[in-house]
Amino acid sequence: MSDDSPLVTGPVDALLVLSFGGPEGQDDVIPFLENVTRGRGIPAERLEEVATHYRHLGGRSPINDLNREIIANVRAELARRGRDLPVYFGNRNWTPYLADTLREMTADGVRTAAVFATSAWGGYSGCAQYHEDIARARREVEGAPGLVRLRQFHDHPRFVERFAADLSRALDEARRKARESDSDGAGVGTGGEPRLVFTAHSVPATADATAGPKRLGGHLYSRQVKEAARLVAAAVGVEEYDVVWQSRSGPPSVPWLEPDVVDHVHDLATHRGIRDVVVCPIGFISDHVEVIWDLDTELVAETEDLGVRITRCATPGPSPDFAEMVLQLLDELETGTAVGRLGEVASLGCTRDGSRCAVDCCPAPSRRP
Repeated sequence: MSDDSPLVTGPVDALLVLSFGGPEGQDDVIPFLENVTRGRGIPAERLEEVATHYRHLGGRSPINDLNREIIANVRAELARRGRDLPVYFGNRNWTPYLADTLREMTADGVRTAAVFATSAWGGYSGCAQYHEDIARARREVEGAPGLVRLRQFHDHPRFVERFAADLSRALDEARRKARESDSDGAGVGTGGEPRLVFTAHSVPATADATAGPKRLGGHLYSRQVKEAARLVAAAVGVEEYDVVWQSRSGPPSVPWLEPDVVDHVHDLATHRGIRDVVVCPIGFISDHVEVIWDLDTELVAETEDLGVRITRCATPGPSPDFAEMVLQLLDELETGTAVGRLGEVASLGCTRDGSRCAVDCCPAPSRRP
C-alpha cells in the first residue's frame, strides 16, 4: 500500500479511539508504569522517580479525561452532521483496556470499526505498537469486529492550522511579555523576536532509524515531526526555529534523539543570550503529563534562574478543529474523499486488523528479559 492510497472500506459501524492510557489515582501509578515498561528491564527506582511526576499531579494522569474530551467533541461533530455513529474508547496500558472495549463492541453487534489512534506519527511506539495492540486484542476476543486504523495525520490541514493558530497567540503573548519586562528590547531573542522551539517525545536513535518501511529510508518519525514543525512555522511566518526532543526514559548508554529541550533552552540562554522562548509541543495532541510536567514544570524550573521566560503553545486536541480532522480521516477511509496533505513526508498507518504497513516496517525494539 502506498502512502498516497489509504484503504477505502465503505461505511463502518463504529469509531474507536485508541490511546496510551494513564493512571487515575495514586494506587494506579506504579502498576501503570509497570505495564508501560514491562520487558524493558527498567529498575524500580527509575519507576519511582517517574511516579513522582504523576504524584505531583495528584496521582492522576490527565490523558484519559483529555481523550474523553476529544470523544465528546467527535460525538458533537457527528451530531452536527446528523450521523448516529457510536464512539468507543480503549487503551494500551490502563483502563479501559482495548480488549475489554472490544468485548463491549462485540456485544453491541459492531462488525467493522474505524480506529483513531491518538498519535500523529510513524515509528514503533507511535504506530506499529498500536497495530500490535489491535492484533492482540482481536485474538483475545472471540467474534471481535474488524478494525481498520485511520492513517497518520502529521501534515493534515486541520492539525497544522490548529497548531498555527495557537502558536500565533503564544508568539504574541511572548512579545508582550518581552515588551513589559525589557522596555529597551534587551534580552529578547535574535532580531527582537522570541525563539521558537518545537518539541516532541524522544525515542532511541535505533528506533528512529528503522521507523517506516525500508523503501522510505527510515527515520520516518523524526522526519514527520520536522515536517510538521516546518509547516506550522511557515503558517505563522517564522523562518528560524529549532526542533528538539524531550521525555527520554532510557539508560544513558543508549543514544536517543537529541538535543533535549532543557539542555537546548539552557544553551540558548547561556551562549546566545536569548531570554524569551516559545515552546510548541508539536509531538503531543493534548496536555499530557509529558507536557504539564516536562515543559510547564521542569523546563520552567530548570531555566528560571537564567532569566528565561517560557511561553508554551496550546495543544490541538481539545479543539473542535481536531474533532473535525478525525471525521475527515474517517471520510477518507469510508469514501476515499481526498482531504489533502500539506507535506511531502509519507503518511502511513492505515491497515486492517493490526497488520503492518509493510513486512519490514518499524520493527519492535529488542527487550531485555
